[in-house]
Amino acid sequence: MEFFRDLTQRSPARFAILIFLSLILLFTGLFSLPLAAADGEVTPFADAFFTAVSTICVTGLATVDMATHWSAFGHVLVFVGVQIGALGVLTLASILGLVISRRLGLRAKLIAASDSNPLRTHGGPVNEGQTVQLGQIGSLLATVALSTLVIEGIIAILLFPGLLVAGVPWNVALWEAPFYAAMAFTNTGFTPNADGLEPFRHDYFFLTVLMAGVFLGSIGFPVIYTLLRERWRVRRWSLHAKLTIITTVMLFFLGGVVFLVLEYDNLLTLGTKDAWDTTFQAFFLSAMTRSGGFAILDIGELNQSSLLVACMLMFVGGGSASTAGGIKVTTLAVIALAVVSEAKGRASNQVFGRRIPSDVLRVALSVVAWGSTIVALSTIIITQITKADLGDVLFDVISGFATVGLSTGLTETLPDPAVYVLAITIVMGRVGTVTLAAAVAASTRSQLYSLPVERPIVG
Repeated sequence: MEFFRDLTQRSPARFAILIFLSLILLFTGLFSLPLAAADGEVTPFADAFFTAVSTICVTGLATVDMATHWSAFGHVLVFVGVQIGALGVLTLASILGLVISRRLGLRAKLIAASDSNPLRTHGGPVNEGQTVQLGQIGSLLATVALSTLVIEGIIAILLFPGLLVAGVPWNVALWEAPFYAAMAFTNTGFTPNADGLEPFRHDYFFLTVLMAGVFLGSIGFPVIYTLLRERWRVRRWSLHAKLTIITTVMLFFLGGVVFLVLEYDNLLTLGTKDAWDTTFQAFFLSAMTRSGGFAILDIGELNQSSLLVACMLMFVGGGSASTAGGIKVTTLAVIALAVVSEAKGRASNQVFGRRIPSDVLRVALSVVAWGSTIVALSTIIITQITKADLGDVLFDVISGFATVGLSTGLTETLPDPAVYVLAITIVMGRVGTVTLAAAVAASTRSQLYSLPVERPIVG
């Protein structure tokens, strides 16, 4: 107990990552049990490990058929695993820190605060533009647990009639409804039935509820906290909430329009559908590429141009401190605002009457740089191992890094070495590049002097 208490004090980020990796190893062991497999056999280690990573990281990629390979016990493991992963590695660390210390002390609050603001993982003073103040962390943790329970419950109730209409027996629907609800809100995308969403292809209400669940899960708990507290008083929303919602909505509509333009004449995807179905499926795809992971269309049949657009949307992902992955929409928003401010000759980054500190921009650029590096290295290694098509590899790697779960079909055919590489990519994407960097950097150094200025040529 003293060891864990000391670890939380010395490095909250490392403590969080330790818990995260421990959960993956625990679920790997559980998925390896004969009881977890439908055939009663031991699942190969690579498949059990990848399933544990994909579950805890709420990713949705799989090397086995998730609907048929696992037994009822295995499906329960998946359900429980995604719920744990949805809480977020740092929020989970806060709860465990609370259990260890028997109270929510400053260190535990700092851990929880870092889940809503990556700057909290760094030592030293923190700027004034906090998404969630330290005094609000207790309320945030309560909001995380309560909102997850309530939102998933409402989604399950709304999905239940659709399952009955699709011919699912009521006793099976009682299980599949909360399963689908959890997979939507956690942005995982696993389906409990072998046919996936095919029986609901034309059930627009069912699909719309799934999209709503994905949206709520992707905006992040700090935004949900703000919406519950301020409701429709938009002027009192935090800057983080405004940027998250605006950027998310913009990317959703932009992605839908682009997919509609690029796929309307593709006979393998949208080309054979009527106008309404074509439009709806294009926007459904746009929503799912933001980290949702559900798919009706065969992703492998999309045009190469559409796959590239999907890669871009997946790389961005959802909101900070959410069940979604990617570099996060606020990261994109901060960089875009910096470009606009630079073009207008402003000395600082400003929006909605607020000034965004320069260190926030530095963190945003670091996240993009590290994310791009991870994706590039993983793509190179897996391409070298498999000799597969570069486009397919890049798509599945970004899908893994951003914990999306969509696949061109490559993941389930990967050899074991490539499976491990993709699993590591998923872990690095879920833990977060800023948190990972903070865990590696045990301490920060202050510099009490300034060096002479010299400007290199850029561009």
